[in-house]
Amino acid sequence: MSGVDETGRRMLKEFREFAMKGNVVDLAVGVIIGAAFGAIVTSLVGDVIMPLIGAVTGGLDFSNYFTPLSKAVTATNLADAKKQGAVLAWGSFLTLTINFIIIAFVLFLVIRAINTLKRKEEAAPAAPPKPSAEVELLTEIRDLLKKS
Repeated sequence: MSGVDETGRRMLKEFREFAMKGNVVDLAVGVIIGAAFGAIVTSLVGDVIMPLIGAVTGGLDFSNYFTPLSKAVTATNLADAKKQGAVLAWGSFLTLTINFIIIAFVLFLVIRAINTLKRKEEAAPAAPPKPSAEVELLTEIRDLLKKS
């Protein structure tokens, strides 16, 4: 039994080392922030952008646009139509496509800003490193020898 316990402890130790590596933790944080950002963009599109588009186009609600694929579908809203049979919910697809475009554009802007900052940092001349005490002492000795 102790061989099994030792193997289990070793595996637990390896897993802990793997899970605590910087890249894994960074990835987990990125996924969590990405999910939260996705929820914000979904709300932005569904609650702000699509109603504005609907108001401009005369009250159109894209989320309920669908094409019935069965003669049994007679409902006028998407939820009831899906219960009646197969439908092509192209309005939902349009809304999700707008979500994707917004997320992709915002990520593009963020990456562009990061790259601009990196270029500015690379372009800034770095101050020469201060010489060590030994080098300063040797420089003083050299200068004194030149004077004499």
